[in-house]
Amino acid sequence: MPTLADCAVDRDNNLNLLRLLAAWAVLVSHAFPISRGPDAEQPLEGVLGSTLGELAVWMFFLVSGMLITASWERRSSLGGFCWARVLRIVPGLLVSLLLVALVLGPWVCEMPLSEYLLNSETWTFVARNTLMVSPQYSLPGVFIENPYPMVEGSIWTLWHEVVCYVGVVVLGMAGLFSRPRLALGGALLLGLLIAAGDHAGHSLHPKVDQTLRLAVPFSLGATTWLWRQRVPISAPVAVVVSGLAWLALDSPLQDLGIQLGLLAWTLLLSYGIGGHIRAFNRVGDYSYGLYIYAFPVQGLVQHFDKSLLPWENVLWSTALTLPIAIASWHLIERPALGLKTRFALRRPDA
Repeated sequence: MPTLADCAVDRDNNLNLLRLLAAWAVLVSHAFPISRGPDAEQPLEGVLGSTLGELAVWMFFLVSGMLITASWERRSSLGGFCWARVLRIVPGLLVSLLLVALVLGPWVCEMPLSEYLLNSETWTFVARNTLMVSPQYSLPGVFIENPYPMVEGSIWTLWHEVVCYVGVVVLGMAGLFSRPRLALGGALLLGLLIAAGDHAGHSLHPKVDQTLRLAVPFSLGATTWLWRQRVPISAPVAVVVSGLAWLALDSPLQDLGIQLGLLAWTLLLSYGIGGHIRAFNRVGDYSYGLYIYAFPVQGLVQHFDKSLLPWENVLWSTALTLPIAIASWHLIERPALGLKTRFALRRPDA
């Protein structure tokens, strides 16, 4: 039975395609509140208690945990590792925010252009969302008559992703990655503590709680990479794990079970399926562009036709956002990643 270590020897996999589908799943999930209002039920919410968008975000963090941990092991410098993370997130995000604030905003704003441009919220929108710590989801006078009058809705996860990157640096420098059993125990313990806290109704702070919840799939992905010599790529294993996840529904372990099931199927679909489908991985990574542009485009579509049903919003938004995502990769994201070698600091030994 092949293992992750056997399959993940190069970039020949289906990860780019899976992440693109996950970004599209977020688009699909968001189409319901965008077209019907914030209280609209999203796909899978009534069945699993988690929305399609939440499952997609969990998959992003599972994959990110694997790839970022692998990147840490490959890096010879701390500066090089951090610089690569900055280049992957910030350039594409900053350009998207400028386009939304200075092109989309003036186009559909309900107030005079001069008033819009002089409004401090127009500029804090770019600054706060680039820093990611305290996102601003609205622009003055934009989409105010939409059922869901927000301009941004997906970028909230980026801060939590960055926190997980910091966790990789801290744990990597502490030498935890050389002790995979301890890492596995820590990941499972975190998941159990989150489940117990939710069951007991305990909460720290909304932002901290959300970071810890997303750190669970990230740490599961990281641990999977550390155990890659023993992690099987197997359909029967994915089926068994999915069965266990199904048994955990409506229990405190529901989210952890679903995340483990997602992990098993992500590994199988990424590395267990070959053939011509692998060619997509060489086309480009359009998932990030689709993820950061979809929400404002969906709001724009709904702005021009407020009677659109969710699936009509999905069709129009997909057709408009995908070309933007492709352009973002080829014109912004990939050239930015080409700057990785410009900066590097020596990483301290663990």
